[in-house]
Amino acid sequence: MIDLLSYFCVGVGLIFWFWGTSSLLGGRSVLFKLHNLTVSDTLGSIAIIFGLLLQRPREFPLLLLAILSLMLWNTMLGYVLANCSSRQIVGRKFNG
Repeated sequence: MIDLLSYFCVGVGLIFWFWGTSSLLGGRSVLFKLHNLTVSDTLGSIAIIFGLLLQRPREFPLLLLAILSLMLWNTMLGYVLANCSSRQIVGRKFNG
C-alpha cells in the first residue's frame, strides 16, 4: 500500500511539472508564465520528494530539509525573477 501511495505522489509530481512547463507555450504575459511555472514546479517537486519519503522513512530529516528548501528558495527565486522582469518592462515603457 505504501508503494502505491509513493508511486501516486511521484506521478502527481510529474503531472505538475509537465503542467507548469506546458503553460510556457501559452500567449499570456511573461509574469503569469513565470508564476505558473514556479508554483507548479515547487508543488511537483514537493510531491516527488514526499513520494521518496514514503519509500525511505530513514531519510526523513534530509528529505524534510529538501522540502523546506524547495518551498523557500523556489518562492524567493520566482519573486526575484518576476521583480526583475517587471522592472525591465516598466523601464521600457518610460524609456521608449
